Amino acid sequence: MLTKYTLGGVVVSGSGRAVVVVLASCGLVASFMQTLVVPLIPVFPRLLNVPAADASWVVTVTLLAASVVTPVSGRLGDLYGKRRMILVSLGLLVAGSVVSATTSALAFQILGRGLQGCAMGVIPLGISIMRDELPPERVGGAISLMSATLGVGGAIGLPVAAVVAENADWHVLFWTAAGLGLACALLILTVVPESPLRTPAPFDFFGAFGLAAGLLCLLLPVVKGGTWGWTSVPTLGLAATAVVVLLAWGAYQLRRRDPLVDLRVSARRPVLFTNLASIMVGFALYSMALSFPQLLQAPASTGYGLGQTMVESGLTLAPNGLVMMLLSPVSARLITRFGPRPTLISGALVIAAGYSFAIVLMDNAFELITASVIIGAGVGIAYAAMPALIMGSVPVTETASANGLNSLMRSVGTAVSSAVMAAMLAQLTITVGGLPVPSLFGFRATFAVAAFAALAGALLAALVPKKRTAPALAGV
Repeated sequence: MLTKYTLGGVVVSGSGRAVVVVLASCGLVASFMQTLVVPLIPVFPRLLNVPAADASWVVTVTLLAASVVTPVSGRLGDLYGKRRMILVSLGLLVAGSVVSATTSALAFQILGRGLQGCAMGVIPLGISIMRDELPPERVGGAISLMSATLGVGGAIGLPVAAVVAENADWHVLFWTAAGLGLACALLILTVVPESPLRTPAPFDFFGAFGLAAGLLCLLLPVVKGGTWGWTSVPTLGLAATAVVVLLAWGAYQLRRRDPLVDLRVSARRPVLFTNLASIMVGFALYSMALSFPQLLQAPASTGYGLGQTMVESGLTLAPNGLVMMLLSPVSARLITRFGPRPTLISGALVIAAGYSFAIVLMDNAFELITASVIIGAGVGIAYAAMPALIMGSVPVTETASANGLNSLMRSVGTAVSSAVMAAMLAQLTITVGGLPVPSLFGFRATFAVAAFAALAGALLAALVPKKRTAPALAGV
């Protein structure tokens, strides 16, 4: 008789449990790469001996690489094996970490961080493996757990990275990342089987190049527009180029027999509105990551700042990531009981409630912890519902690429959030000790915009047709 275990609400046999544990661990490590260097942002110009505008590429390149690689790795997983592509993604993470760990030169740091960003494809690939390998009644809880890692890894990684950065040489962060990536790859080789489901088709290299070019032209002005100037020639030129390239890419994809992204499937109402809602939820999630730390670290002399250190602010926000993880079984039960559509709507409304709480109550650390926990709960619920909606609406042979596209939509949301929040907090300031600091009104305005984005996500989710998921996702 097989021994059974419970993990985050997922009850599976020994081998199934191990698959879920390993894939979720890989998801945590991949998402950790997004916040790995956040504590170092203020000191990167000194560490790398470059201007602040140039040093910001160490953060920007990871976001760009993740956005470009995620949909491509998903398609490659459908064609050549999801486990194989996870191993490739982890291999790139390890290589990038070693490059960054062995140099202080800006060019190599950008190269290393870009390779680290390629690991984000692990999460949609892992979700697709769970659908292929686990019994239908166990898929819902496993997907909820895997989806939660997208927020949990970043939330937990922030204070961990801050502690390491304050107490050791900053290169240790990258050696740690390399070790974690290598450990995950060995576990994948040992525990996770290759999915037998493949799509018998050639890979669309030209389509991959076109998508990469279009996304880079789209996201670069979004992320760097505040630095370059929103009406500057590079910003407007790249934005216009993005429109032309992506329109041409879409026309090319529609003519191909085996496209990189099946736009006809993506245009189906359930997939389309789920992806649009994902942009809004991704926007709302990243708003907290940008605004809350600045409020916590703002000087107490402002009358509203809490004057916390880098480590203290990271620890203050860590509980929201833990809540995402703890709520994964609740998310699975909500999806099973009510379906993924109402669950996504509920999650978005909870996020909006969390930001509304923060607008009114932001006077001390406890109130901000409470607001961040509410937001984290909403994100955990919403993120669990998204892949369930997607996989209930696409052919089983396209689950990895469809999940990759959905992850791309979340990345677009975070990129836009990064630009909008940074611009608002930079414009709405007061002067303290001769230095500009975001004002109280500025913080409340960012919370209001994030709440509005979450409400927009709930509205878009409400436009998804009222339909249960496909039989392959029974129990979700």
